Amino acid sequence: MAGLFESAGGGSAAIALDELEASILRSLEVQMLELIGPGPGGDGGDPLAALFAEGPTEAPADPALARLFPDAYGDPAEAGPADEETRAASGEFRRYTELDLRARKREDALHVVRALDALGGDGGVVKVDASGSGRWLGALNDLRLTLGVRLEVTEEDEQGLYELPDSDERKPLVMAYLWLGALQESLLEAITD
Repeated sequence: MAGLFESAGGGSAAIALDELEASILRSLEVQMLELIGPGPGGDGGDPLAALFAEGPTEAPADPALARLFPDAYGDPAEAGPADEETRAASGEFRRYTELDLRARKREDALHVVRALDALGGDGGVVKVDASGSGRWLGALNDLRLTLGVRLEVTEEDEQGLYELPDSDERKPLVMAYLWLGALQESLLEAITD
């Protein structure tokens, strides 16, 4: 996979994706949407339910979701009995912020899916204007964080990912993880040129 972002001037960027790259990126974003889940009121998006909805007060049990929606005040797994006040503050913060954060992450992923859908199932050039670059960066970051958690990647391990044998069952996910990192980096460079 070689498609990387290039500057299109004025804080915008463009990327040429072949059919396989577009398909993989779209599939990953759809899986991200499934992981994040529907908003308040379900898939119908009942505006009244969303208006009165409060978020959860506990961190998600899924490690990938916990990475996407971390506690505001420390790691609950490291908290001791004396940290009850910190846990309560984290729960209160989560209660009032997580739904908005989830909505933003859903919107970022949908933005990318729609851009890829505009290619009509084929490869092609996707143009990202200056206002959409933040959504792309957010969506790519969320994918990379999620894959990193699923692969149990640490800073020490990252160099070893390049040396995985082809027989390693993690290889396809590692390739996607590394590609997403290259996409992020190239997009950042493109919009700052």
